[in-house]
Amino acid sequence: MKSTAMTELLCQQLADGEFGKTGRRSFFEYRETGLGQLTDGEYRAQVMRATDVMEATGWHYHECDLQFVYILNGWVDLEFEGGRTERVSAGAALSIPSGMIHNEIACSQDFEALEVVAPAEMVTVPCGPPE
Repeated sequence: MKSTAMTELLCQQLADGEFGKTGRRSFFEYRETGLGQLTDGEYRAQVMRATDVMEATGWHYHECDLQFVYILNGWVDLEFEGGRTERVSAGAALSIPSGMIHNEIACSQDFEALEVVAPAEMVTVPCGPPE
């Protein structure tokens, strides 16, 4: 992955950001921070929040260099290959390695998280449950 030296200041105030149904989950709203445009798609940082009744995402994995999630509010339940289940709550940090099979199974109505990924267009690959 190439490294882009950032030469511009990025400062997006909450009042300047807009939430919309722009991400990969229909039951979340997403707010782009502008990092993707600033880094020419090398990184993306977005805030996601629950909007509707949570649906399980189904087993999947991501092809990426980085997926980092910081929980701002509420909680999300995740299942991982190997049988591990985690409830990740406000204040928790989570980094899921590329290729690790997982499934989001529930979240609180007030769930909100910051997700940072590289590259900005992270690939999601649906798959069957792990053995």
